[in-house]
Order: sequence, then C-alpha cells, then structure tokens
Amino acid sequence: MKTVTLYTDGACSGNPGPGGWGAILEYGGLRKELSGGEDSTTNNRMELTAVIRGLQALKEPCVVELYSDSKYVIDALQKGWAKGWRSRGWVKGDKQPALNPDLWETLLSLAEVHSLRCHWVKGHADNPMNNRCDALAVTEWKKRKR
Repeated sequence: MKTVTLYTDGACSGNPGPGGWGAILEYGGLRKELSGGEDSTTNNRMELTAVIRGLQALKEPCVVELYSDSKYVIDALQKGWAKGWRSRGWVKGDKQPALNPDLWETLLSLAEVHSLRCHWVKGHADNPMNNRCDALAVTEWKKRKR
C-alpha cells in the first residue's frame, strides 16, 4: 500500500457557529489542499470532517500518517474510544451519549479501508502543515460569517 501523509484542522467562530476545515494530502512529492465549511457547526465536527474529507479523497487503500492538533480525534482513534462508543450504540463509558455519531460512523468506516497511524501535533505552533490547515479552515469559516 502507498503511504500518504494527511494533515488536518478544523475551526469554528463560536461553538456552534460558522466553521471551516482544511486538509493537506502529501504523496510522492505532490501536495493537494482541500477545504470547506458549514454555516452552523462545532469545532469538533470540523475537525472530524477534515479527516473524513482527506480520507475520502484517496482513490485506493493507503497507509495514512494522520497529523491533527485535535486530541478529540487522535485520542478517540488511537485509544479505541470511538470503536467502543459504536459498540455500545454511541454511548460513552460514562453512559452519556457520544457526540457526532454520524461523523464517527463515517470515519470509522474509512479507517477500516485505510491503515491509520495517528499523530497529535500542538496547534498554532511550529508545524507548517498544521498551520496551513488552520489557515484553510479559518478562511472557510470567514466566508460563512454573517
């Protein structure tokens, strides 16, 4: 399988509010930038959407080195939380409903196609690709701000 690097970020003005997401795919010296947004959403939904859209852009199963500054996304994938929520009918260990089950269902399905290797990076720090994803996401929410 090909190894692809995926950087992602989400942003929201208000929570909920207008939001945006950005993703960058890198493979073999090529780079593809993706972005989009929604008029009324949350930061976590945009973080998830960035990963989903990046994975959906792949045309075949890949090993994906995923870089995100979202502990929500990285921990839920790495620590198996999201799979546990799904197995319990989208209920967390504390018996509270898991948030964003629609997006988690899509992401977990994509994770079954690809081999994800998750890496957390500090947001707004010295990772140029994370900073670029943030800029893409912010540009998208600004387009939607009323």
